[in-house]
Amino acid sequence: MDKLVIEGGVKLKGEVTISGAKNAVLPILAATLLTDDACIIKGVPDLRDTNTMIRILRSLGKSADLEKGIVSISTLKKTGYVADYKLVSTMRASFCVLGPLLGKLKKAKVSLPGGCVIGVRPVDLHLKGIKALGADINIESGYVIAKAQELKGNHIYLGGVYGSSVLATDNVMMAAVLANGKTVIESAACEPEVVDLAEFLVKMGAKIKGQGTPIIEIEGVKRLHGATHTIIPDRIEAGTMILAALITRGDILIKNVSYKHLGALIDRLEEAGAGLVKTDNSMHVRYKNELKAINVTTLPYPGFPTDMQAQMMSLMSVTPGISVITEKIYPDRFMHVAELNRMGAHIQREGPHAIVEGIKELSGAPVMASDLRASACLALAGLAAKGKTSISRIYHLERGYENIEEKLEKLGAKVWREKE
Repeated sequence: MDKLVIEGGVKLKGEVTISGAKNAVLPILAATLLTDDACIIKGVPDLRDTNTMIRILRSLGKSADLEKGIVSISTLKKTGYVADYKLVSTMRASFCVLGPLLGKLKKAKVSLPGGCVIGVRPVDLHLKGIKALGADINIESGYVIAKAQELKGNHIYLGGVYGSSVLATDNVMMAAVLANGKTVIESAACEPEVVDLAEFLVKMGAKIKGQGTPIIEIEGVKRLHGATHTIIPDRIEAGTMILAALITRGDILIKNVSYKHLGALIDRLEEAGAGLVKTDNSMHVRYKNELKAINVTTLPYPGFPTDMQAQMMSLMSVTPGISVITEKIYPDRFMHVAELNRMGAHIQREGPHAIVEGIKELSGAPVMASDLRASACLALAGLAAKGKTSISRIYHLERGYENIEEKLEKLGAKVWREKE
């Protein structure tokens, strides 16, 4: 197993191009199960998670290959309905094959999911929505078994304790496109990735209105056909690169970025005094003056993304003053706090709040990544720290950031891999 080693203290400079959005491409790949026709998905990042989803599609009877950012998908044999534990257990997003399998075949057997350890993330909203469409659901030996003679449109409220659910919205939307009648999803997730999935489904012949709002309306159709689609830029990778420029006091031009997807992050950074110049598809980030501490609260989109919470904490740990970071999506998503403190940060956790007292400089140290975004947080901290930082369990990083080492190296970072 490899670890990532970073020699900190280098101001990052240059240009970087953002890859396609991981959280958009995974459900879109799953949606190809809704048709026997060929589909072509462009702008696909070569990630551990992407390749896991491709293996799942192959296990279900599809031919799927990723080459130069393009996945070509066709039907090799009759679509299977069992998504195996060995694959689904490694990645939570793979649970979104439930909706399309049930919609197409009227039956599905999908392992309960795995993924990052960032607190309890039940699938109750997924099952609530699927049941409302008329499916019978049982949980046996770690599998969700869903069956229906016919799926029927319904009015479904999908709000949860911590707000809307992206994957539950995806699952219910994919099941509903082939249901009989009209489905209304209330308290639907509004994230750009949900909109991207909806737009792909529309290209396939689905009838969907209201994507990007809390109420999505779906009129079921008899069948879907193949389509070609290009994935939106990854707003979380873009946000991470913005913070990389600021935490290293650097100067980076970020290409293939949709700043309209980053409103809450940009708002907080401008409040902190960051210099950001935006265009239609790029962003120039230049560190000009010392930043000031700010408070951040994660919320469902368009609020501040929980997937940027850990990275923002790295920046605030070296920003003068005291900031309070509140996690309202996954209250247990603070496993990176202890690792940042190992690097000299002054962070104290109080329930869903992290109180960060900014210091002048972090110190390199051996640290361990607990999840995808925590690994990015520690990489940012390592870029800014004095000395060497070694990050174990970097397979988490590979799940969501395409060619991250190469991209950082091109910006001047001193980063390399070593065997554990």
